[in-house]
Amino acid sequence: MIIELGNEARDKITGFSGIVTSRAEYLTGCTQYGLTPPVGGDGQVRASEWFDEGRIEVTGVGVAKGEVTGTTNGGPQRDHAPLR
Repeated sequence: MIIELGNEARDKITGFSGIVTSRAEYLTGCTQYGLTPPVGGDGQVRASEWFDEGRIEVTGVGVAKGEVTGTTNGGPQRDHAPLR
């Protein structure tokens, strides 16, 4: 199952939710998705978290790629963290 980048989704176990902003596919067959949550009530940007594919439930349409794509490709993201 391929989950579209830009969909709104949530982790079935923790309830963590956000926009699917990344996908990692591994040689071993594991696929994980990065969910980026909305800004918190304090106005602070919260870090993205990674979840195995089977834990992800799509909850909405989210944002289309064309709405957030710039004229040039970006570099590493400030909230990128190594997988645990």
